[in-house]
Amino acid sequence: MKILSYFLSSIFAAVFFLLLLIFHPIQWLGLKLGGSNGHQSVVDIMNWFLVKSLLILGVPVKIKNDYDIPVGKTIIFVSNHQSMFDISPIIWYFRKHIPKFVSKKELSKGIPSISFNLRNGGAALIDRKDPKQAITELINFSKKINKNKWSATIFPEGTRSKTGKPKKFAPNGLNILTKYNKEGYVVPLTINNSWKVFKYGKFPLGIGSPIIITVHEPIKIDAMPFKELLEKTEAVITAHIK
Repeated sequence: MKILSYFLSSIFAAVFFLLLLIFHPIQWLGLKLGGSNGHQSVVDIMNWFLVKSLLILGVPVKIKNDYDIPVGKTIIFVSNHQSMFDISPIIWYFRKHIPKFVSKKELSKGIPSISFNLRNGGAALIDRKDPKQAITELINFSKKINKNKWSATIFPEGTRSKTGKPKKFAPNGLNILTKYNKEGYVVPLTINNSWKVFKYGKFPLGIGSPIIITVHEPIKIDAMPFKELLEKTEAVITAHIK
């Protein structure tokens, strides 16, 4: 199985990087010709391709959703974090909610397509070494998604879980997002199996384990105190990690 992983991983890496190279100038064109909406359309299509490229590894992405996510409201998607492959499915499958991400500042440079999108697509770029900058950036981001009726995606664990086992949720980022979006909803997401793509390390990649994203019941932000909201959100997400 691991020998097959080397073969498929080589093909996947080539395809994945080629997609990033191809969509970098297309994003630029989308932004110049169509503004933020044109750019977002290109980003959505790119992430469809990135999601489908995982099939090279025998890794389909499955969404389990029994709930109607409110439309026309600010949605804050809160999720556990297992790998870089958590991002594209959220962008594609929840595209009508226009999810924007809270990301570390280092990713805004040097990565074709991804860095361009982070710089130009409305993400919050956090400097983890500068708490003052991080808070200011989060406040501005929170106001921006409220004004544009976009959505936010935040991983309160702060870093990826390499084994799938959840880390304790940090409250600060979510606290700021909810403070400036009281009329919106928190939608908890549980991601399973994406860590298995990196179970051998960076190379070869793991094959054959479907990534499953489970959507939980939306929670009205102003329905309860923040502490209760955080505890409820963390509990439902971690209870469904397998």
